[in-house]
Amino acid sequence: MNTQMNFNFFNPTRILFGAGQLNNLHEQIMPGKKALLLISNGKSTRINGSLNRTIEQLEKAGIEYALFAKIMENPYKEVIMEGAAFARENGCDFIVALGGGAVLDSSIAIAAMATNPGDLWDYVWGGTGKGQPLLHPGLPIVTIATTAGTGSEVNCWGVISNEATNEKIGFGAVELNPVLAIVDPELMLTVPAKYTAYQGFDALFHNTEVMISNGVNVCSEAIALSAIEHITRYLPRAVKDGNDIEAREHVAYGSTMAGITMQLTNTTAEHSMEHSMSAYHHNLPHGAGLIMISKAFYEFFIERHACDGQFIKMARAMGIKEADKPEDFITALVRLQEECGVADLRMSDYGFRPDESMTLAKGARSMQGGLFAANPCEMTDEDCAAIFDKSYR
Repeated sequence: MNTQMNFNFFNPTRILFGAGQLNNLHEQIMPGKKALLLISNGKSTRINGSLNRTIEQLEKAGIEYALFAKIMENPYKEVIMEGAAFARENGCDFIVALGGGAVLDSSIAIAAMATNPGDLWDYVWGGTGKGQPLLHPGLPIVTIATTAGTGSEVNCWGVISNEATNEKIGFGAVELNPVLAIVDPELMLTVPAKYTAYQGFDALFHNTEVMISNGVNVCSEAIALSAIEHITRYLPRAVKDGNDIEAREHVAYGSTMAGITMQLTNTTAEHSMEHSMSAYHHNLPHGAGLIMISKAFYEFFIERHACDGQFIKMARAMGIKEADKPEDFITALVRLQEECGVADLRMSDYGFRPDESMTLAKGARSMQGGLFAANPCEMTDEDCAAIFDKSYR
C-alpha cells in the first residue's frame, strides 16, 4: 500500500488550542451579532462553569445570544429542525456550539437548516436521504469543544439520527466548516473516566482508520501518526485522573488533529458499522461501539495482508518500537483498552442479539456505504456480519 503524495486540503477554521484559551474568545472577530448558543440537554456545562464562562465572553464581546439546550447523545433529526426554527425565530445570525461531539455535530446541521427550506433529510446523502444540494449558505459556526473525541470542532460533518427510519448518517458540506474553534482542555477536566475513554478511542480510531484508508497521503499520515502517539501515551492518564491537565491537553490534541486528518482522508467502514449499531440501539455511546468491534475489524485486514506496513507504523507509534509485523498493532490496541478499563465491553449489555449481524451489516452499507470504498481491500456484507459475530459477547 503506497502513501500518496498528492492531497487536497481546505480548512478555514481558526483554531485557538490550549489551556485557558476560552478566556480569549471575546478578543476574536465574531461572524455575527446574535448567537444561537447551543448546548446539550444535560447539566455538565452548567455544573463545570463552562456555560457561564462562555456567556461572560460573549457579553464582553458585545454579542447577544439565545440559548438552545436540547441536544442529546446521538441527536435526532427532529431536534435539529427545532433548533433551526429557534434560531430563525430569535434572529440569530451565527451559532456558538459549546459541548461534545453531539452538540458540535448538531451545530453543522442546524446551521444549514436555519437558512434552507424543507427537512434535513432532503439534503442528506445515503439511505433514505434525497441528496439535494443546499440552496443557501448556512449560519457561521463558532465551536467550543468540551470533550476530546470527534474532531467536529474543525470539520464540516456531523452525524444525525432519523428514528423513524433507523438511520444514522453523516451530513455536511464544505461551506459549513466552523470559522473559529476553541479547544481548551480546562473544559474537559470533569468528563467522567468512562466517557473520557470512549471519546479518546473515537479520536484514536479516526486516526487509525485514516492510516489504513486507501486515500491516505503524506500529510494525513504524518498528522495521524502524531495523534496516535499522543493519544496512546496520555489517554490512560486522563482516564485515571481527570484533573491531569497535561494528559487532557495531549488527548485533545490527538482529537483535533483527527478532525484535520479527516479533511484530508476518509475514514473507513469501522465508522459505518458503528453508526449502524447506534442507529438500531440508540443508547450505545459511539466510542463504546467502536471499541467493541475494533479488534475484529482490524484483524480482518491484517489476515488479508491489506496494508501490513501501515499497521507496523501504528504499532510503533503506540509504543512497540521494535514492531515488525502487523499483529503488533492488535497487541498495542488491546493493551491500551485494558489500561483504560474498556477491554470487556459487551454488546449484549446494550440489547444486541447474535441474529442482528446481517441487519447491522446491511444498515452500515445503506447509511454510509461510501466509507466502505475507503477500505484497503473489499469487505462484503457477509464479511461485515462476520466481524459483528466475532465481536459479540
